[in-house]
Amino acid sequence: MNRNVLKGSFMLLGLTALLSACGTTAPVSTYTCPADATVTAIAAVQGSGEASPLVGQTVTVRGVVTLDTQPGLSGFYLQDVRPDADNKTSDAVFVFTGTASKDVKVGDVVQVTGTVKEFNGLTEIDPVTAVTACGKTMLPLATTVTFPLTSPTALEAVEGMLVRVATPMTVTDTFTLGRFGELGLSSGGRLFVPTNGQGGSRESNRLRTLRLDDLSSRQNPATIPYLSDADPQTATRRAGDTVSNLEGVIHYANSAYKLQPTKTPIFTPTNPRTAAPKEVGGTLKVAGANVLNYFTTLGSAGRGASNPTEFARQKAKIVAELRALNADVITLMEVENNGETALDNLVAALNTAAGKTEFASVKTGKVGTDAIRMAIIYRPERVETVGSAQIDTNAVHSRPPVAQTFRDRSGKGIFTVVANHFKSKGSCPTSGDVDRGQGCWNLQRVEQAKALLDFAGRLKAIDPDVLLMGDLNAYGEEDPIKTIEAAGFESLNKRIPAEDRYSYQFNGEFGYLDHALSSSTLSAQVTGITEWHINSDEPVVLDYNIEFKKHPECTATNCTSPDLYAPTPYRSSDHDPVLVGLKLTADQ
Repeated sequence: MNRNVLKGSFMLLGLTALLSACGTTAPVSTYTCPADATVTAIAAVQGSGEASPLVGQTVTVRGVVTLDTQPGLSGFYLQDVRPDADNKTSDAVFVFTGTASKDVKVGDVVQVTGTVKEFNGLTEIDPVTAVTACGKTMLPLATTVTFPLTSPTALEAVEGMLVRVATPMTVTDTFTLGRFGELGLSSGGRLFVPTNGQGGSRESNRLRTLRLDDLSSRQNPATIPYLSDADPQTATRRAGDTVSNLEGVIHYANSAYKLQPTKTPIFTPTNPRTAAPKEVGGTLKVAGANVLNYFTTLGSAGRGASNPTEFARQKAKIVAELRALNADVITLMEVENNGETALDNLVAALNTAAGKTEFASVKTGKVGTDAIRMAIIYRPERVETVGSAQIDTNAVHSRPPVAQTFRDRSGKGIFTVVANHFKSKGSCPTSGDVDRGQGCWNLQRVEQAKALLDFAGRLKAIDPDVLLMGDLNAYGEEDPIKTIEAAGFESLNKRIPAEDRYSYQFNGEFGYLDHALSSSTLSAQVTGITEWHINSDEPVVLDYNIEFKKHPECTATNCTSPDLYAPTPYRSSDHDPVLVGLKLTADQ
């Protein structure tokens, strides 16, 4: 059984009940082990390197059970009652019992005979041939651990041991919370992508990181741990929240050190949800929103909703997001490129929710050849179009930019907005435009930025006030953004405080891929900008999808997680929307 990939098939106990049991220890030390056994110190089994020097050898080890995770991890942790004096060697080891569970309890002193094994980086005893009960004793004191670590493998010296994390930690990764019951934690606040502008490096980020597990390797747990509550309307655990009372055992799996808690972690919601974005001022508001494959063609090769139920759920979330933005013009990314069908569907849903004809769309028909396209919607009561939409047909673009000029009906000022979606960092080639620190296809994104500047130059002939919006698939200090800035456009996102400057999360690191850049003449007319963090901070399990969830239409055997869907803006997409305030100068 591949425990790292399959994540086990054992029943998950309630986390609170199990943690309570883990805290039970004997008040006195009363144990006697067989005197004729040749016992190997656990530190000798662990060794001072990443792998045990005794792999493949049969040993007998003796220690106290510090944590029994047989229901979830198919084993228990054993820590030597007589630790050595070497801080480089761990005094504990994982005893893998598989389906042959052993009758052990926290505080039991046991003698275990078995074979030393390295399982994907975890030193363990497997298979076990004998477990002898000796009595009971007090648990060892937890070893204090601080972050950032001194090296990526620093926790190897306490693998399997009881530890206490003394450093304040922040939730920085919620991606696998619903799937595997894990959270990524970091010291010094959330982690940022090094090329986003907040500094740091991939190496320093790694030294700040620890994963908090749920005592189980089960996929799609029936009870999702660490959520704020169980109400689908409010349940969440947002990145940016802080956590304390971190005590437990250090485990290693899936190429990461994980804390299996022996005490219930205490979360503080230091990054709460907001019902609306921050104020940006001005008399007009312009937004950019990635709607994550809004497809009316259902089941389109993994894009968008798979069935009518999912589509209804997706639509409700997107509508809630776009209406709460309260913007007068909205650029949209990842609308299905099927003429006006998908866009008209979304506009109709917005107007139905408003109870009136509140939004209209800029008509472009199918744009380019990609499955997704950009689109622009607006409030006719607030702005009117000037001329028709403009599309940049330069072949370098993955998805052609779409532009529209608008006039403010009240103040009569004019501006042009351009919706963009540069080539993604994924689907890497084996040679050529490979990842050199800014993701794959960076060179092509630079060329797309240059083409966009040429397009913007032509648009300025209509009016010099141009606003470039969209998912540029480049972080704030990467070459495509620098290229646009060097041509005189202002990156408005940089007006946002550094700690709040993000719209996307990947592998526990945050940054902004969703941009607003203004021409020099427009910058003075910009009154504010914000990124509304309704998506990147939220767990994926809250989205509209029904797979793996206890939903009537999910009938597979792995439909075991609770369905926490709610028709709210939160986790409506994977990108946060951007909102810009404008106070336009009247057109002369």
